[in-house]
Amino acid sequence: MVAAVALVALTAIVFTGAAVRVTGSGLGCPNWPQCYKNGRLVAELNSHAWIEFGNRMFTGFVAVAAIAAGLLAFFRGPFRRDLAILGVLLPLGVVGQAVMGGLTVLYGLAPGWVMGHYLLSMAILVAAGALAWRARPAFELDERPAADRATAHAVWALFVLGGVTIFAGTAATAAGPHAGGAGTGDVVHRFTFKGSSTAHWLIDRHGVLAAALGVLAVATWWLARRRGADAELRARLTRICALLGAQGVIGILQFQLDLPAEIVWVHVALATLTWVGIVLAAMQVGVPSRAPTTTLSPTHRPEVRTSS
Repeated sequence: MVAAVALVALTAIVFTGAAVRVTGSGLGCPNWPQCYKNGRLVAELNSHAWIEFGNRMFTGFVAVAAIAAGLLAFFRGPFRRDLAILGVLLPLGVVGQAVMGGLTVLYGLAPGWVMGHYLLSMAILVAAGALAWRARPAFELDERPAADRATAHAVWALFVLGGVTIFAGTAATAAGPHAGGAGTGDVVHRFTFKGSSTAHWLIDRHGVLAAALGVLAVATWWLARRRGADAELRARLTRICALLGAQGVIGILQFQLDLPAEIVWVHVALATLTWVGIVLAAMQVGVPSRAPTTTLSPTHRPEVRTSS
């Protein structure tokens, strides 16, 4: 339960962080760890300062949830090394995020730091998703496989391509109009390695990867149904396909409307939810080499031992 709360909190902090950026509030608190250089911790009474300060305050709750999940992973009986390792990664990741966020502010929202900040969040979600999946009461180290080897390979291919697509998306955002400093009047450097066409060039590459990810998701969904994968996995893949379909529509819409902030925020939020779904699907199928090579039957699934 605590691991699931930590996963939700780590997902929600991405939503609030994206809100900081698209509202142009990234430098609402222009210093770190204090809000201002004069040592003042609390934001002044203006909306952009409080949006950024609110995100920092919510980070405190996320840290508590991550630390609690990490500690309980150690004290859960019987002791499991896999949970202990994953539990350590969560608070370490939150500390890394705090430091990365501080450096992002101190370096004036430079695009490379902003990209790293978001990508670190995606990496932490991998650890949080693995912990939430493996710590659930129904999990067994010897549990029956959720899918055959071909389906498992397809799910992990989805994981890899999803990560690459997210990276390309952050690069496209780093060249776009939402630098995070518009609300406070700060000028923030953007990627310009292709001149004025940099944003369009990156958006095109991101779009190609996203389309390939959608095709692969549908193919994986079909394969899971065809080869008798677990019903929970099939349902999760269905949700992933639906999210990617919505992402495609929203991505085209935001491009046609010249990237309005509200739609960009929705795009980031759905991308994060899609990534969490892909992570959980990968955790569910486990290591492909340990999955059976034959199609699974709904009434008979061969037992396969998985290491901790």
